[in-house]
Amino acid sequence: MRLLPYAPSPRSPQHSRATRRTKPGPPCALPFPDALRAAAAAAAISLSLLTGDAVGAERPRGPELCLDGGAETKEEVRRSEVVTNEQLVEEAWEVVNEGFLPDAGTRPWSPEMWMKKKQDILQTSIRSRSRAHDIIQKMLANLGDPYTRFLSPSEFSKMSKYDMTGIGLNLREIPDDNGSSKLMVLGLILDGPAHSAGVRQGDELLSVNGIDVMGKSAFEVSSMLQGPKDTFVTIKVKHGNCGPFESLKVQRQLVARTPVFYRLEKRENEDSAIGYIHIKEFNAVAKKDLVSALKRLQNSGASYFVLDLRDNLGGLVQAGIEIAKLFLNKGDTVIYTAGRDRQVQNTIVAEREPLITTPLMVLVNNRTASASEIVASALHDNCKAVLVGEKTFGKGLIQSVFELHDGSGIVVTVGKYVTPNQKDINGNGIEPDYRRIPDFNEATKYLSRCRSKELS
Repeated sequence: MRLLPYAPSPRSPQHSRATRRTKPGPPCALPFPDALRAAAAAAAISLSLLTGDAVGAERPRGPELCLDGGAETKEEVRRSEVVTNEQLVEEAWEVVNEGFLPDAGTRPWSPEMWMKKKQDILQTSIRSRSRAHDIIQKMLANLGDPYTRFLSPSEFSKMSKYDMTGIGLNLREIPDDNGSSKLMVLGLILDGPAHSAGVRQGDELLSVNGIDVMGKSAFEVSSMLQGPKDTFVTIKVKHGNCGPFESLKVQRQLVARTPVFYRLEKRENEDSAIGYIHIKEFNAVAKKDLVSALKRLQNSGASYFVLDLRDNLGGLVQAGIEIAKLFLNKGDTVIYTAGRDRQVQNTIVAEREPLITTPLMVLVNNRTASASEIVASALHDNCKAVLVGEKTFGKGLIQSVFELHDGSGIVVTVGKYVTPNQKDINGNGIEPDYRRIPDFNEATKYLSRCRSKELS
């Protein structure tokens, strides 16, 4: 089976057990019954998060072991293996057994209870593939977790073609022999810009506009590929395992719209001004556009900033994490991830000094969810911002998507987010510091007291 994280990550957890061979994968979007659940669930990711190299010139690559042109890749061999209906059900059962987070379900769960479930199911033969799929669906529903569910082969196929690059392709990260990772094309939109230019399934992406992408995350490179509609981006790819290499000029057609809206507000009877920024969602261009907005507002004389996350249901969690880092000191904790699997347990920290250090106010409400809650809690717990408004939604679960051997898949809750102050977001939400917008002098004093407590 193959693990596909919701949002791209550079080094997704690698499971070495023979029964669970997983590889990191692409960004995915999942439809859920109502809009709030959909947006919150679509914000979930697998656990290793973006590190990324500094932008640099294309680097020479070392020699690679190349398969003969007619030889099948390991993945092709694996995909061609025959799997029985019983084996398929057991494969899905094993994913849950190894990684499911019991806190996510509304019903009691233990390894012993789950083993009994498998024994009951496999007492009789499963005569058809559709029946196997039905059994998996019911087995997952029994967990009582609305985010853990089955994906039919057609649903999984659509997911693998999800595009956040703007040129109609989907990237996944594959570890290489040097301890780094390379970016492979997992999904292509038929007759989309990349496909029409000559990109093919299984190609390796080497550079974007002359910049080497080796070791970079799929999220970062997807942002590099983004640009205004009808403009061009030049990419270099390696076709298949043995080449050839080819530079292709691709015309952008699909592009994420900016979710960042901002304005400068002058305060009455004062010389100072407030930079107001509203982020509607976290997508591939959110960080880039926020940086631009912050710099323009600063240059226009903003002394304080208001970051409005009301009604922001999330989006790409990785984008939220990168945005939180813009305001944090180097070494500050952004978020903790917790789960049964040790590879789920992680601490995400800021690697650089903050872009701005001016006082910050974050507006939240009961529709501030998932990635937005990560941003809000990171800035609040590190004494960088006061929270104003209502208690947030409380969606802090992490899902990963696993491909099964017949091309179907399952979404499984494998972890949860814990704030820097060790508070569980899921089901609890985050309480604001103020219900109504305070005076900025009062907010500044509040943050000073917060920092004093932090140092003592």
